[in-house]
Amino acid sequence: MTENHTTDLPDVDDPYARQLLVLPDRDTAEEAAEELAAAQPDLGELEVVRDALAGEDDAEDAQWLVVAEPPETGWTPALLHALDTLVSGYDGWREEA
Repeated sequence: MTENHTTDLPDVDDPYARQLLVLPDRDTAEEAAEELAAAQPDLGELEVVRDALAGEDDAEDAQWLVVAEPPETGWTPALLHALDTLVSGYDGWREEA
């Protein structure tokens, strides 16, 4: 007999791909990076960078990214879920780079 279990954990397409947390402004990105660094110290140095939208010159239209390199053992569904939970609390989302 098999049971059908559903999970809220994301699939891991590439366990060694860089993850981008997309956030609305610099302050939010820096705060999210600090929270992530405290919660997941094994991720090492997190980079906060500005990502201008294609064709936009106005700084108001820029998004900010927190760039997270994979841990040595790669991303797990639980760790990606933690990233998703964190970034959604800041009105952002996660993308695989």
